[in-house]
Amino acid sequence: MTEAAVRFFFFVMGASVGSFLNVCVARWPLEQSVMHPRSRCPRCHAPIRWFDNVPILAWLWLRARCRNCRAPIAVVYPAVELAVALGWLGSAVAFGPTFTAVRVAVFGTVMLGIAITDAKHYVIPDGFTVFGLVFVLVTAVVSGVRAEVTPFATPWDALIGACAGAGAIAIIGWLGEVILKKEAMGFGDVTLMAVIGGALGPARSLLVIFLGAAVGAVVFLGVVYPVMRLRGARGESQIELPLGARRTELPQIPFGVFLAPAAVLALVFGQQLVDWYVQRMMGLS
Repeated sequence: MTEAAVRFFFFVMGASVGSFLNVCVARWPLEQSVMHPRSRCPRCHAPIRWFDNVPILAWLWLRARCRNCRAPIAVVYPAVELAVALGWLGSAVAFGPTFTAVRVAVFGTVMLGIAITDAKHYVIPDGFTVFGLVFVLVTAVVSGVRAEVTPFATPWDALIGACAGAGAIAIIGWLGEVILKKEAMGFGDVTLMAVIGGALGPARSLLVIFLGAAVGAVVFLGVVYPVMRLRGARGESQIELPLGARRTELPQIPFGVFLAPAAVLALVFGQQLVDWYVQRMMGLS
């Protein structure tokens, strides 16, 4: 296959995987099967025919409306498909038609699914983390046997990293619970860090925790807290949470939203980030 054909193949595969990712994001948080029933319109429940389920293009030729009841189709569906397609294309451009390109593309897809579900539902489904952990560990062994040079951890580092990542975030969660007197970290974050540690190894998994915590703190202090103060000034003491829950205390921050993209950054640019940080620290000293 020519280089252009390989890249086109990866783009189409990514769009197809993105379409399936939409199903996982919609069903796994509700503990529904992703295999059956067929995709249906959430309003009229009419089954979506195969030609109306073509990734990205179907949304365009349907003009963002259900063929049966004309209910609007959210732009998030083609946006996810396009994002995954571009991610797979980028992986092909960076690594060529290799096993590493597939590994990077699949890992990025899993991280995107986790970020979306954690943002929408404050939950990280086991479907993502169990598949992700098995995938990173098995492919680490395969790459080790093939003696490939990849941005992923070696088989031994993958095993240590999975334990270290899960252990580190579990300890942080325990300390947060002791200090805040309430659950500070869900078990989904622990299993997520097992996946990330298995992909990156122990050293870069700690980098991911640092990046995720830093970005999360910026978002909380720069966005969430000012909104809470504004609502308090207006007498709106309650904060709307996913799935209709309401509470009057500090809202929970979905940490997976920050860990997942940080993991992709650490995978692709990990060494550059470390070098940049060291140079900055040396420049300040």
